[in-house]
Amino acid sequence: MTEFLELLSAEDRAELERIGRRQTADRPDVLLARGESADRVLVLESGRVKVTVPTAAGTDAVLTFRGPGALLGEQALLDRQPRSADVVAIEPVQLLVVAASTFRSFLATHPDVALAMLAMLSTRLRDSDRRLAEFAAADTLGRVAARLVELCDAHGDPAEGGGVRITLPITQEDLAGWTGSSLESTAKALRRLRQLGWITTGRRALEVHDLQALRDRAA
Repeated sequence: MTEFLELLSAEDRAELERIGRRQTADRPDVLLARGESADRVLVLESGRVKVTVPTAAGTDAVLTFRGPGALLGEQALLDRQPRSADVVAIEPVQLLVVAASTFRSFLATHPDVALAMLAMLSTRLRDSDRRLAEFAAADTLGRVAARLVELCDAHGDPAEGGGVRITLPITQEDLAGWTGSSLESTAKALRRLRQLGWITTGRRALEVHDLQALRDRAA
């Protein structure tokens, strides 16, 4: 998915950098907290984060992962409601922090940036609708396969033998929360995919050997 920064012109990016301040963080720092007021937005310049919400079972549901160029905290900024999710660093990150009032003024005087943000929000809504359809139709194995395909597309590097190495430091707990499955069901699905020879796994390491098979199983 094309992220927010990639949609901006060089001039608009330079102006955004001028009005913000840089900040660094590391795993597992909470960058934005559920329930807090929308006093700022963040732009990821490097590193990756996860967006989570707590569940009634006491676990965290992972809504998505975001990488360099992503705009964070814009929903609460727009509707002026408390934040609905936590944004947590999963590796070292560098951020551009912009105060909410400053960012609103920036949007008012830079209509192309406002349109870019609308385009980004539209893409995210389409992705959310697609995932809801997957959840309604797929079993745990299919949902795990779909998320692994997404990881390959967004966070994959070529590996030896024609495979794909997923670079995102995702845990089995994260994957379970992302697929809406129990940890036990997710572990069982991963074990089955290993038995089929489609993937190999290690500690926060995952390599896909048959991406097309995963795509077919996720469909």
